[in-house]
Amino acid sequence: MSNVVVIGAGPAGMMAAITAAKNGNNVVVVEKNGTPGKKLLITGKGRCNLTNSCDINGFIANTPVNGRFLYSALKNFSNNDLMEFFENRGVKLKEERGGRIFPVSDKSSDILNALVASMKSQNVKIVQGRASGIVTNNGEVVGVRLDNNTLLKCESAVIATGGKSYPLTGSTGDGYALAASLGHEIVTPKPSLVPLETVEKNVLSLQGLSLRNIGLKVFDGKTGKLLYDDFGELLFTHFGVSGPVILSASAFVRNITGARLEIDLKPALSEEKLEERIKRDFEMYSNKNFVNALVDLLPSKMIPVIADYCGIEHEKKINQITREDRRHLTEALKHFALTVKCPRPITEAIITSGGVNTKQINPSTMESKLVKGLFFAGEVIDVDAYTGGFNLQIAFSTGYTAGMNV
Repeated sequence: MSNVVVIGAGPAGMMAAITAAKNGNNVVVVEKNGTPGKKLLITGKGRCNLTNSCDINGFIANTPVNGRFLYSALKNFSNNDLMEFFENRGVKLKEERGGRIFPVSDKSSDILNALVASMKSQNVKIVQGRASGIVTNNGEVVGVRLDNNTLLKCESAVIATGGKSYPLTGSTGDGYALAASLGHEIVTPKPSLVPLETVEKNVLSLQGLSLRNIGLKVFDGKTGKLLYDDFGELLFTHFGVSGPVILSASAFVRNITGARLEIDLKPALSEEKLEERIKRDFEMYSNKNFVNALVDLLPSKMIPVIADYCGIEHEKKINQITREDRRHLTEALKHFALTVKCPRPITEAIITSGGVNTKQINPSTMESKLVKGLFFAGEVIDVDAYTGGFNLQIAFSTGYTAGMNV
C-alpha cells in the first residue's frame, strides 16, 4: 500500500482520491477550506452542469485550449462512465438543451454529497490545511509539506488546486506556485468563460434582462472579420453583458477587448420576413406612438434602448413612420451592436485559461514528465472548454486518470 496525497478537494481532487483509494492506496486529501467542493456547489448556478452527452470528438471540439491533450483521459473515464458513477450512488440525472447533463434534483449538493460519501467509504482522510511545498528526493516525490510545517510522507502527490477564478472558493493559484517550484512552466493564467464590460452605457438600463433565443456574432474591432457565431441566452448586467453565449465567446475569442458584439434579437426571421412582421404590427397600431407599437416585438425594458439606437423619436406616430424608419428598426433588431471594453476580472471568471504547460504532463497518466510521482488534475492544467458541462467532465476525467496511475 503506497501513500498518496491529493492537494485540493474539488471535483478533480475528490475523483483522484476515490480512484486511488479504490486501487488500494492510502489516500490523504489536503483541503484549505473547512469543507470540500466549495466551488462545485456554485457551478451551473447551483444546479451543477455535470457533463455533456456528446461524443469524445465533441468534447475535444468544445475545448479550444489543448483539447487533443485530453483524448486519453476522456477515453479512460468518459461522460457515460461519469453518469454511471453518480447514478450508481443514487443521483438521478437528466439531459437538457445542448446535451447538458444535470442532477434531476437541480441541486449541486447531491453531486457533492455523493463524492464525499464515496471518499468516506474508501477511507480517504481529509486534512484541513494548505500545502506549502512538495518535497522531492532524486527527482521523485517523497512528501507534501503543509503551512504548519507538518510533513505528509508519500510516494505520489496530485496537484488538483483549481485555477484563479472565484478565489473565495479557494481557487487562488496555489497549484501554479507548487508546480513552478519544481521547474514546471506556467502558461500565464487569464480569465475564460467571463462576462464582458461594454463601452456603451445605454445597456446599463437593461440590467437584469435575460434574452433567451438570440444570435450573437463577434467581429474584430479593427478588421471587421467575423470571429465567432453563436445562438442562445444572453444576460444584461450593471457593467455590460453575460450569459452562456457571452461566456463561450470570451473563451473562443482570446483577445476580445475592442471586439464588436452584434446581437440578433430575431434570429428566426430573415430581414425581409422581419420587415413584413413590423409592417403588420404597425398597421395594427397605426394610431399609437412608435414606442407603444413595439410591445409585441420586444421586452418593455428594451424598447426605449432600441428606439434610441435606430434614431426614431419615441413619440413619433406610427402613421408618420417612413419606409426608411422601418428599415432602421429592422437593422437595429438584427444587428444591435455593442463594443467590448474589456473582460471582467479573473476573479469573476468561471474558468481559468492557462496553467501547467501540457507539454510537461504525460496525457495518458497525468504524471509530470519532470518529477516522478507528481500528478496534475483539473483546472490547474492549461486546458479549458466552453460552457455546457465540458469543464467539469475534464476535471473528473483527469482526476480519475491521475488516481488510476498514482
